[in-house]
Amino acid sequence: MAKTNQSGTAGSAGNNNDIYNIVLLIVDIVVLVAKFWIAIVEEVFKAFTTRPQSNVAGQFVLITGAGHGMGKEMALQYGALGAKVICWDVNEQTNSQTVKEVKQAGGTAFGYVCNVVKREDIVELAAKVRKEHGFISVVVNNAGIMPCHPLLEHTEQETRLMYDINVLAHFWIIQAFLPDMVERNEGSIVALSSCAGLFGLPNLVPYCGTKFAVRGYMAALAEELRLKNPQTNVKLTTIFPYMIDTGLCKNPRFRFPNLFKLIPPQEAAASIIEAQREGLEEAAIPRRFVAIEKIGRLIPRKAMRLVNDFLDTGVDSDKH
Repeated sequence: MAKTNQSGTAGSAGNNNDIYNIVLLIVDIVVLVAKFWIAIVEEVFKAFTTRPQSNVAGQFVLITGAGHGMGKEMALQYGALGAKVICWDVNEQTNSQTVKEVKQAGGTAFGYVCNVVKREDIVELAAKVRKEHGFISVVVNNAGIMPCHPLLEHTEQETRLMYDINVLAHFWIIQAFLPDMVERNEGSIVALSSCAGLFGLPNLVPYCGTKFAVRGYMAALAEELRLKNPQTNVKLTTIFPYMIDTGLCKNPRFRFPNLFKLIPPQEAAASIIEAQREGLEEAAIPRRFVAIEKIGRLIPRKAMRLVNDFLDTGVDSDKH
């Protein structure tokens, strides 16, 4: 009889435990649904309001590939905002010219020669920069190369170099500067992907691979930081520029040049800096391209190819 009572008590406790777990699950689901819709409403509201921009005056901003193109334009514009710009480039002459122009415009800049292909150079120079200037508030991984021809015409050396500069250098630079940001719970990392990191394009197969990689590692790093510290103030911003008029894209092709045209580097640089100061996680130039990519993934591939063929926009080979 005692055994029967014990079995009944154990069964009752088990049932109570099951009911408790079910109630907890229901509460979790209700909280999830509420937070889900609140988050959507907040983002919709933000889309129609002006986001506050952080003040970069007096902060150190490090830019790779600062000797020309987008890097140079960002250096000039960050300098005009009062930031202290640290310019990295493999070309000492062009990098020094950028530093000179920032200073001539009334800004503060420091130039360093760095070959981002070499991890040991990055680690050594990063330590030197931290020792000489202290905390680096903003790091912009901008350096990149863009050979434009069919995959079978790419050499092994060319492909490896593209991944070394466009992807692996980002890892080494982030590993050098992110620990200080995490410790202080502040700072921004900006990574230049590309619209070629949103859409696959002919004549850019390895390049698209590098730019999709940038999007992937930045998304994964954002989750890693968020789970480690849900209140993290370290901002990660991935940029997807369309074709910029810097000479990097040698043979652009447009069927509708008024709709798709090369973007002036000054305009693109301003858009990147704005995205960083607003703390956006992703931003295309023009902004609409991220939304177009998300919508495009809901449409059957065959239908999207018909649209792509109609628009006939891309890059031709640089070998013909």
